[in-house]
Amino acid sequence: MHHPVLEFVHRNTIVSLPNVPPTRTLLQVLREDLGLTATKEGCNEGDCGACTVVLGERRGGHIQYSAVNACIRLAHSIHGMALWTAQDLAATDGTPHPVQQALLQNHASQCGFCTPGFAMSLFGLYQNQVGKGQPISREQAQQALSGNLCRCTGYRPILDAAQQMASLPRVPLDETETLSKLELLAQTGQGLEADSSYQSPKTLKELLALRAADPQAQLVAGCTDVGLWINKLHLDFGTVLDLSQVAELRAISQDANTLTIGAAVTLTDAFAALLAERPQLSSFVQRFAGLPVRNSGTLGGNVANGSPIGDSMPLLIALHARVVLASVRGSRELALDALYTGYRQNVIASDEVLTHIKVPRPTVNEFLRVYKVSKRQEDDISAVCLALRIELHDGQLDCVSIGVGGVAATPVRARQTEAALTGQVWTQALVEKAKATLRGEFAPISDMRASSDYRTLVLGNLLQRFWLESQGQTEVSLDCVGLSA
Repeated sequence: MHHPVLEFVHRNTIVSLPNVPPTRTLLQVLREDLGLTATKEGCNEGDCGACTVVLGERRGGHIQYSAVNACIRLAHSIHGMALWTAQDLAATDGTPHPVQQALLQNHASQCGFCTPGFAMSLFGLYQNQVGKGQPISREQAQQALSGNLCRCTGYRPILDAAQQMASLPRVPLDETETLSKLELLAQTGQGLEADSSYQSPKTLKELLALRAADPQAQLVAGCTDVGLWINKLHLDFGTVLDLSQVAELRAISQDANTLTIGAAVTLTDAFAALLAERPQLSSFVQRFAGLPVRNSGTLGGNVANGSPIGDSMPLLIALHARVVLASVRGSRELALDALYTGYRQNVIASDEVLTHIKVPRPTVNEFLRVYKVSKRQEDDISAVCLALRIELHDGQLDCVSIGVGGVAATPVRARQTEAALTGQVWTQALVEKAKATLRGEFAPISDMRASSDYRTLVLGNLLQRFWLESQGQTEVSLDCVGLSA
């Protein structure tokens, strides 16, 4: 079995690398094969951001820029894209880019190890904001840097630099030249040879045929979890089937009742579609990993992965989402909460692929909240995630749906609590009874993130918070929800 050629655009030149193994990461290619050592290896699991690079993809007649973690991104996944690293920012005569100049002027670096990653996250922000003639707010700067960690400088000067770079003389990229190179790569593409170790089909028909032919191939999309298996568990895969370029799986559509999100849609784009109709999800979305992870990871990957602490599933369960599974034999549809059978186990057959997530659109009487409890505000895994959705008519609960993460071997519905609430009058007395039901419905484990008792206590407290917010309270403190069982 042969390894296909990897081609991408770097410094407006097409880079062609033969014989790249399927599980070789982008960071390994940059540092070891190309000598681009300004891109650092820190945690090697997508948490610290030291390895951040920016990718460019053709979207119509322009380029979409995305900051991603090179350490958990498979090298072949950037085939046909453009790439920028920290070594590509300064002009050929050494003149600093506005990103670099702003970091320098604001004394935004001490040890400097994390600085290349911060610079690339800011470069992505620069291209998407300043490159379009738009200013940068403090909130936008914080979101752009949510996947970057600094241990010594402190974030205030880095955030100051993020805002200041917009006021410096603009340095545009030669997008016309880059687009021409990307167009050239698109015409050649990667073949789908039967003996290739890395397959990246462009259509759903091709994907399903390849899956049927090799059910043991490792499916990947954004690789934000599979990348950890490679780096931390030292797993190797003989063949990889990448669905991230399948056109049908990258689409978002909607009709009168349903929002349909392709499994290969990035978390960034999937959440944007959900936020368009449910803006109350904004704070939850911003706390889902860091931006570079959201730019690579896909909604379908998060769902199919089935982690009990995957944050999208409690929300989707509360929204009564359904998933579509397809193979060469046909397709079938089922409720998301019926997908899982055990810890990281599901009903997907060996020749099937999860292709779409279908989310009902909001109703007039819907009240929805999602709560994430974690040790860090950003870029952290949940100890508990609770999503609650109700429909009220004249004070009565006509519809209740509750999704929970972090309390069982899989993401789950709180069916007993739903039953205890449905059809009842929405009052504080009812909430008190439901808190006891919710706390008794699960038997969470204790681990490094939280104890079993803490998780149980928090479930009831979050239900109390939901009640208070449904009554119009917008700033709910710990004093309001109480700390006792």
